Amino acid sequence: MIINTNPSAAMAARILGESSSALQKSLSRLSSGSKIASPSDDAAGTGVAMKFAAQINRIQAAKDNVGNAISYSQTQDGFLEKVGNALDRMSELAMLAQDETKTNQDRALYHKEYGKLDDFITAIKDKTFNGVSLFSTTSMEVTVSGDGTTFLSSAVTLSKIGSSASIATHSGVATSASAAASVTILRSAISAIANDRAVVGANMSRLEAESSSLSVLKDNMSAARSRIADVDVAQESANFARQQILVQSGTAMLAQANVLPQSALRLIG
Repeated sequence: MIINTNPSAAMAARILGESSSALQKSLSRLSSGSKIASPSDDAAGTGVAMKFAAQINRIQAAKDNVGNAISYSQTQDGFLEKVGNALDRMSELAMLAQDETKTNQDRALYHKEYGKLDDFITAIKDKTFNGVSLFSTTSMEVTVSGDGTTFLSSAVTLSKIGSSASIATHSGVATSASAAASVTILRSAISAIANDRAVVGANMSRLEAESSSLSVLKDNMSAARSRIADVDVAQESANFARQQILVQSGTAMLAQANVLPQSALRLIG
C-alpha cells in the first residue's frame, strides 16, 4: 500500500479526461449540426467538403446568371409580341385603306393611327434591360455552369424595323397605292418578327434546360457534401448519451480511487 503514487486515480483521471473531451466534441457536433467540429476530426473530409461548398456556390451563381438571362429573353419576347400586334393592326389598316369606296380624306384618318404605330415600333429598338440593349447585333454569352462554360444566346436585332428598308420610311396608307405597297412591306416585317420570336423562344428553351440541370447538379452536390460534413443527429445523440454516462461513472470512480490511500492511515494509527 503506497501514498505518494495513486495509479488507480491516475488511470481514472486519464479516462475521465478522454471521456470529457469526447463529450465536448459530441456536444459541439450537435449544437453546430456539423460532423467535423475540428479539421482534426476528418482532415481529408474537411478538404473535400470545402471544395464541394465552393462548387455549390459557383453553381448557384451560374443559376442566378441563367435566371437573369431568361428574364432578359422574356422581356425581349414581350416587346416582340407588342411589335407583332402593332404590325397586325397596321396591315389591317393598310387593307382598309385600299377600299375604293373611301376617299383620301378617309385614308388620312387611317394614316394617323398607322403613323403612331409606326413610331411605337421604331422606338422599341432602343429598349434596354438593366442598361443592356434588348435588340443589338451582338449575341450574349451566358455562363451556364460552375466551371465557366458559356452558351451563346442568339441576338435579335429588329433589322426590319426602323432601317432604310423598313416600314418607317414609306408613305404609309395615305393613298390606295401606298397602302398596297405597305401590305408587301408589312408582310415581310411580320415574317421577320415571327422569326425573331422563334429565336428568342429557342434561347429561352435552352436557358430553362440549363437552369433545370444546374438545380439538379446543385442538389446532388449538396447531398454529397452533407454526407461528409453534416452530423447524423440520431447517431450523435446516442453517442452523446454514452459519453455522458462515461463522464459520470468516471467522475465517481476517480472519487473512489482518491479514497483508497486513506486506508493507509489505519495502519499508521
